[in-house]
This record gives sequence, C-alpha cells and structure tokens, in this order.
Amino acid sequence: MNYLFRPIFVGDIIYFVNISSNKMTEQSALLLRKQLAELNKNPVEGFSAGLIDDDDIYQWEVVVIGPQDTLFEGGFFKAHLIFPHDYPLRPPKMKFITEIWHPNVAKNGDVCISILHEPGEDKFGYEKPEERWLPIHTVETIMISVISMLADPNGDSPANVDAAKEWREDPNGEFKRKVARCVRKSQEMAFD
Repeated sequence: MNYLFRPIFVGDIIYFVNISSNKMTEQSALLLRKQLAELNKNPVEGFSAGLIDDDDIYQWEVVVIGPQDTLFEGGFFKAHLIFPHDYPLRPPKMKFITEIWHPNVAKNGDVCISILHEPGEDKFGYEKPEERWLPIHTVETIMISVISMLADPNGDSPANVDAAKEWREDPNGEFKRKVARCVRKSQEMAFD
C-alpha cells in the first residue's frame, strides 16, 4: 500500500499526516458522525446543527442564534458548513444562507474568520499559524468562534468592507438598522 503524507506547519513544529484518500475519507466521515452525535446528545448553547441531506455527512446546516446583548440578538441565522474529505486536516467552508450584515461575512454569505483559514503561514502576514485552522478544531469550536465573531467583529480584516466601514464609523446608525432588518428577516424565515 502507498501512503501519502501531508505536512502541517504549526509554528515551528511540522506534523506529517497520512492522507491516503480512502482511509482519510473513512476517518473524516467517522469523526464527523461522532461530532454530530455528540452535539445531538449534548447541545451547545447558541447554535444547532444537522445534516442538509441525511446521506451526506460532509454537508451540514447550522442555525446560529444571535448572541444576547448584541445587535444580532433574537436572530436565527442559517448557514451551511461544507467539509472537505480530508477533514480535520483542512477546514470546512462556512456560508450564511440567511442574509446577515457583518464585517466578517461577505455579501454572498461566506464567513471570513481565522479559524476557517487553511493551516500554515499566512502569505499576507496578518494571522499567526496558531490562529488559523488546526486539526484539533471541531464543529463546536468553529461555532463558538463564529458566535464570538458576531459579538465582536474584526474590522481590521473585513470580508464586507461596507459593513466594516459602517460598523467603525456609525455603529448605532446605518449599521444597526441593517443588522436589525436582517434579524427581522431571519425571524420571519426561521420557521419556513
């Protein structure tokens, strides 16, 4: 049998991980099933998770509940987490399906947060390797980071420049109005 190894750089440490495709796919599917079962058995406050299609463990739908004491409070924001077959070596992609106005969410819904960036060095030098994806992350740690992002946007690295500008210059004006509209729309759509 041939083995394929992929280097993962974490600071000064290099890990070599076996990524033989069939074995990796089996392991990633098993890991995702375990994580989903754990979240169903012991739900975590702030979000719920399930599969988009019961036959595809790599495509999840999550509902993020707007954090208390934030502009997003009361909202129910649906998103998709799409996992690569070599998870947890590489991060999933996350995209909000429900409209959301936030500096770290692109206008098309793509979430831009360090924990979901490919592992290793940042070619722009903005993020440290330990801030980026690490194979120890789980759906729970991803979602806790996203909930934290809603409460505390990173205006220095926006995915939505217009939202970031409004958040910095007029957080209680136009930014607040747009977020309130998104919260209302999310409430209307939550039970469709």
